[in-house]
Amino acid sequence: MKSIILSFLFISIACFGFAQTKTETLKVAGECGMCKKKIESTAKKAGATAATWNVDSKELTVTYNSTSTNTAKIQKAIAGVGYDTPEFKATDEAYNGLDGCCQYERSASTEKKSCCEDAKTKDASCMKEGKCEKDAACCLDKDGTKKDCCKKA
Repeated sequence: MKSIILSFLFISIACFGFAQTKTETLKVAGECGMCKKKIESTAKKAGATAATWNVDSKELTVTYNSTSTNTAKIQKAIAGVGYDTPEFKATDEAYNGLDGCCQYERSASTEKKSCCEDAKTKDASCMKEGKCEKDAACCLDKDGTKKDCCKKA
């Protein structure tokens, strides 16, 4: 009788332990291998037992124990270091703190009304009386065309 009770107890513990582990995939903005390292390490610091971010698909697969963390906590931590997720958008300060190669194209909902409102260009030489200069470098894309946000300024 004692062995039956112990067997039932061990089976219950094993089943309960497996039920707590979850694996989910979510989109995380980013650009390069440096982003990959930062996104994965941040997810692990937020409680993921495993984290793999795919540079091409921009998908993060996380495995975590649901009794100690959840995807909201993981996403919030990732947004805190500068990367947008489905539930949390990085602050402009966190995004602007990313290295240049890590700065991805942000969705329209997180973009500012004018390029010159960006913290990096606010005091730049491309400004005159609080407005973008006509041919300012901060208003030009890499190919030399004027950014849409500067056309409004």
